Amino acid sequence: MEENHKELFREVFGESSDSEDNDSQPELKQSRYLIPSWEQIKEINGLWLCRDFLSPQHQSSLISAVLNEGWFTEDSHNQAMRFGHLPAWATELSNSIREAVLLGDHVSESTDLASSNQGTKPCLLPSNLLWREPLFDQLIVNVYHPGEGICAHVDLMRFEDGIAIVSLESSCVMHFTRVEGGSDIVEHGERLPLIRKIPVLLTPGSLVLMSGEARYIWKHEINRKPGIQIWEGQELIQDRRISITLRKLCQVD
Repeated sequence: MEENHKELFREVFGESSDSEDNDSQPELKQSRYLIPSWEQIKEINGLWLCRDFLSPQHQSSLISAVLNEGWFTEDSHNQAMRFGHLPAWATELSNSIREAVLLGDHVSESTDLASSNQGTKPCLLPSNLLWREPLFDQLIVNVYHPGEGICAHVDLMRFEDGIAIVSLESSCVMHFTRVEGGSDIVEHGERLPLIRKIPVLLTPGSLVLMSGEARYIWKHEINRKPGIQIWEGQELIQDRRISITLRKLCQVD
C-alpha cells in the first residue's frame, strides 16, 4: 500500500528532488519550472485566483487519482467528503497550494498582506493561516454534470478562515454576491449597491483562495442552467466539472 501511494505521488506530482532520503515527500514538478501567477479580484478583499496552478498533465493525473478512489462509481454519487486523515494526493495538493502562495509572482500593493516567517516575501494568505498545521484537514470533492451547479452560500462557520478550491475539466463562471447587511462597497469614492454579482471565470486547473471578507461576507454560487454560463458574450460549453475544496475544521476547546 505504501508503495502504491509513492507511485501515485510520482504520477500526480512528479519525481522528488535529489535527496539522501528516498522517502522524502516529492516536490511538485511544476513549481520548479513555472512561477504561479496570481490575480487579485479587486472588488473582493481576500479573493485570489491562480489560473495556471496545474498544467494539463497534472490535471489529468489528479483527475485519475480522484476517480480511482472509487467514490463516484454510481451515477447517484456526486459528492465525497473526508475529515482528518486525507488521501495522500490531497495532502500533497495542500502542500502544493502553500508552495504556490510562496512562489506567486503577483501581489497587489494595495492589499494588506502578511509577510511569511521565512523572510520578507509577502504571502497571499495571512501567516497564521499559511503556516498552520495541517494547512487543511477537510476535503470535499464534487462532480457536476452539465446544468448542475451550486446555490449561493457562505461556507459553514465550523470551518476556519482560508479556503481553497481547485477546478478541473469544464470551465465555469462562479458568481460572488455580498452578504445582505454587510457594509457598503466603496469604489473610487462612490458607494456601490450591496446586491451586485461579481463574476469570476474558473478555467481547468485553476485555484481560488478565499480568506477574510471573501470567505465570510461574500456568498459564492455556480449556476450552470442553459444560457446562464456566459463569459465575454460567449456561452461556455458545458461538460463534466470536478471541484476539489480544501478547508480546516475549527478547533473545539
